[in-house]
Amino acid sequence: SLPAKLINGGIAGLIGVTCVFPIDLAKTRLQNQQNGQRMYTSMSDCLIKTIRSEGYFGMYRGAAVNLTLVTPEKAIKLAANDFFRHHLSKDGKKLTLLREMLAGCGAGTCQVIVTTPMEMLKIQLQDAGRIAAQKKLMAAQAQLSSSSMAGAAEPAVETRTTATQITRELLRSKGIAGLYKGLGATLLRDVPFSIVYFPLFANLNKLGQKDPNVKAPFYVSFLSGCVAGSTAAVAVNPCDVIKTRLQSLQRGVNEDTYSGILDCTKKIWQKEGPMAFLKGAYCRALVIAPLFGIAQVVYFIGIAEFLLDMLPKHRA
Repeated sequence: SLPAKLINGGIAGLIGVTCVFPIDLAKTRLQNQQNGQRMYTSMSDCLIKTIRSEGYFGMYRGAAVNLTLVTPEKAIKLAANDFFRHHLSKDGKKLTLLREMLAGCGAGTCQVIVTTPMEMLKIQLQDAGRIAAQKKLMAAQAQLSSSSMAGAAEPAVETRTTATQITRELLRSKGIAGLYKGLGATLLRDVPFSIVYFPLFANLNKLGQKDPNVKAPFYVSFLSGCVAGSTAAVAVNPCDVIKTRLQSLQRGVNEDTYSGILDCTKKIWQKEGPMAFLKGAYCRALVIAPLFGIAQVVYFIGIAEFLLDMLPKHRA
């Protein structure tokens, strides 16, 4: 049933995000730093420096936004894929690869309704620590160089903003369109991701089914979700780098600004080289693999069906 699908997708999203959010924060910071003032050399370096400067919970900056919106996002994505697969199938026959890709395309298109504002707010909060650390470093260097001068200014203290404050400011200055900055880049990432992910998962999962009418074991669904998720994540990573750059409202010292997808692509290629489009690919694969593995296990086990079935018994 649709309510069960929505609940399953929501539960899967909450569990997955809680487990992998620190890696996602490292991915955002690595993707956003340019060749100017580089703060981090790798995922582990980013996480260690984040803990030292912002504490353990600094790794979860922006998690509240994700946890709030990931439920509708994952629910829409998984339910939409099932909806399109059902309507594209003819008399219950096996879907062709093209129809599976079309179903994934529909699911990816539907999810951006929630994904775009969620990613927009999350990126601002995740990257705020990197920008603040960069400013402190620059201020310390400037203070050191002018230490012989009297009255050297103290480094500015970081003022933490919240998702609510960012939302209010965007709505006040740009209206609802402000929350959908980077919509084109989000579509460019999520639609191809779903086109790759859903058919690949479905076919990998079928390999573990002894009978077409019986669900595959949970570990097959988990491994299929991990493999399909990480493969799709790496495949669309260049689009994710572009999306992250376009959705960042604040820039570090000497970092470029972009007017659109083409301008962003051109500047990254010219100033940072083609390998810059793979920034954060390792982190993104580590995030997406367990996220979708967990999502598919929860979704296919059907926790929601169990809960919904228990309600009448409990009332009785």
